[in-house]
Amino acid sequence: MAYIHILDVITVLSPDMDLRIGTASWTDKTLIACGRFYPREAKTPEARLRYYATQFPLVEVDSSYYAIASPSNVQLWAERTPEDFVFNIKAFRLFTGHQTSPAVLHKDIQDSLCGMPQQVFYYRELPSEIIDELWRRFIDALAPLKAAGKLGAVLFQFAPWVLRNRAGHAHVEECVRRMAGHTVAVEFRNRTWFDGEHARSTLAFERELGAVHVIVDAPQGFDNSVPALWEVTRAELAMLRLHGRNAASWNTKGLTASSGRFNYDYPEEELAALVPKVLHTAEQVKRMHVIYNNNMEDQMQRNGRTMMRLLAKQMA
Repeated sequence: MAYIHILDVITVLSPDMDLRIGTASWTDKTLIACGRFYPREAKTPEARLRYYATQFPLVEVDSSYYAIASPSNVQLWAERTPEDFVFNIKAFRLFTGHQTSPAVLHKDIQDSLCGMPQQVFYYRELPSEIIDELWRRFIDALAPLKAAGKLGAVLFQFAPWVLRNRAGHAHVEECVRRMAGHTVAVEFRNRTWFDGEHARSTLAFERELGAVHVIVDAPQGFDNSVPALWEVTRAELAMLRLHGRNAASWNTKGLTASSGRFNYDYPEEELAALVPKVLHTAEQVKRMHVIYNNNMEDQMQRNGRTMMRLLAKQMA
């Protein structure tokens, strides 16, 4: 069954607005296993990406968080999608403050670290020349999408232990500086960034850096969750990421991300309540991206399609 992109609807009704709906990945194991989104004939990575791009005009690449992609694979993504398709790329985990195993690094870099005793590394523990080389390779991997005009934003979803302090500010600033020439979106995962009066200063910090503030829809009341602040910090782009509202398992240990924290199927009334906010925000920027990250089976895709339908109805 073919679906009309909300982008097509908006182009007719409001030519100056570029509002895209997408999901965080098109290759989740539970999505493929459930058998409800992809047609039976879409059995290969190429076929799945080509089909996905008929349903949504935007996707967020999640695999780039776990390991730096190869430029050859990224080139294939560019070739297998329509001319106006957009990829957002999630930043490599080492850069966002997460612990990283040497096993996910390139073989030559692994070899150069063989004398170090750690089983996992953090950003500041690696030699500066290794850090520089990893940044270079990460940016090189983005080049095919950038050359094709298909690179949207590079998303930095910082670790919950990246705090609102001097070290936290310095690291975020370094990441944005390293990505000069790219659109950087920043998602914080520690409430200190937005507690009380700190919200205003954090938004000012993002504006000063020229970074896109990520509006987050997620359960509240946890140290590693932040409020949904519908603010624009860069005129070119606004971004909403929806993680679900599963407070019961947000920090439950022993579950996978999809079966635990992000296992949430948005009821239509919750999505409908977001529509006016999405449209109001989209009117303030050149482009807006709405990304679903509730990645249990086909929840992202179903909720994304519902949002497209609700937006089209609202704008009709």
